[in-house]
Amino acid sequence: MKMHGSQLRASGDPYFAHPIQVAGILTDYRLDTATIITALLHDVVEDTTATRDDIARLFGEEIAVLVEGVTKLSRLELQAEHTRQAENLRKFILAISRDVRVLLVKLADRLHNMRTLKYVKPEKRERISRETLEVYAPLGRSIGIHSIASELEELAFEHLNPTARTAIERRLEALKFEHGAATDQVSREIERVLSEAGITARVFGRQKTPYSIWRKLQRKAVGFSSLSDIYGFRVIVEAEDDCYRALGVI
Repeated sequence: MKMHGSQLRASGDPYFAHPIQVAGILTDYRLDTATIITALLHDVVEDTTATRDDIARLFGEEIAVLVEGVTKLSRLELQAEHTRQAENLRKFILAISRDVRVLLVKLADRLHNMRTLKYVKPEKRERISRETLEVYAPLGRSIGIHSIASELEELAFEHLNPTARTAIERRLEALKFEHGAATDQVSREIERVLSEAGITARVFGRQKTPYSIWRKLQRKAVGFSSLSDIYGFRVIVEAEDDCYRALGVI
């Protein structure tokens, strides 16, 4: 807070609110103390007079290395307009190989920035959203952080194609009204059928997100009414053999 001083975000909020929010996102994942401290300090070298040596002296070498890694990724963002996305992707993957915590902080940083993107100028908003879809969301999925990746996709989609997203959301709401708690009913039925076959299972159903539906519509070149897989179900069984048995039953 001291180093960011009177700096403000585009929203008009004090800048130090941003690193606090980033740290909060990562706290939900129960990450180690070094990662949370890095989240709080991730913009200090980039945006203030503090140096890497200052961080090492006050917080230790481990955190200095992590903050330095996040700073390098932030500087790569400045080159994004002049660099192919595929090249960016390779650079980020190289960062993962050194310490995945650097990428985790960067993903949380991007997520909070996307949540407040409406305060940014339209042309910059579009560039950031496209970069989010092409670089950050895929990387989030590649390391198994699907909840962050999914939210990044939805936020980017909202800015890049708000008309399509609104249309899909309205259609999903209409289906929910028509069919009620369809996912719960189907989940219970799957559990019942598996139980009768002697397989203990937990089934989780969900409605697919607007962006994932949009991708399917584009890939298959069909209308919404022709799309059959707008619900997804996850079946958790107790043993590997049960996976194959469950597939045979379902």
